Amino acid sequence: MQNFTRRELICAGAMGCFLPTTAWAHKVKLPERFEPQLVNTRRGDWVKGDVHVVPDDFFLYFMLEDGMAIRYGVGVGRKGLYEPGEFTVARKAKWPWWRPTNAMIRREPRKYAKYKDGLKGGPNNPLGARALYLYDAEGRDTYLRIHGTNAPETIGSAVSNGCARLTNEHVKDLYERVEIGARVFLYPKVTTA
Repeated sequence: MQNFTRRELICAGAMGCFLPTTAWAHKVKLPERFEPQLVNTRRGDWVKGDVHVVPDDFFLYFMLEDGMAIRYGVGVGRKGLYEPGEFTVARKAKWPWWRPTNAMIRREPRKYAKYKDGLKGGPNNPLGARALYLYDAEGRDTYLRIHGTNAPETIGSAVSNGCARLTNEHVKDLYERVEIGARVFLYPKVTTA
């Protein structure tokens, strides 16, 4: 359990509305550390409204004020597919349509070729309940997403094709908080596992 100063506790109490108030309805019980938590990042350079993904810890931070953040557990891209960098949320979608990239189809045709024409949004869609679309500095779609997943057991692991994934319940909460134009920082992996 993290120790907070008196000021931080007062701030956290005032920001109680920032944390989800209902229990998360997972079919899979996540470790407590991957449930949304109000934390003090102690980072003065992380700005309110920004999103930070720390892949080695499998955490996504949505920044509030004064270094406070809501921390969510995430799954990240597997070896060779995770792409660090600074991006912008240029689009958001509820129950998004999905099509695997051409690279995904080439890598795993048995798994992805059947979806070459796309898949409408819904509970069986790999992007889950919500998606945030990440664009580069030139305004181009990177095909990287922060999205939901119908496989919550993958939170805390590096298994995706490069995107950061949250449980559908958590991504619904994050989706309402993140604005179009928000900056997203995907930090480099330090560990090689």
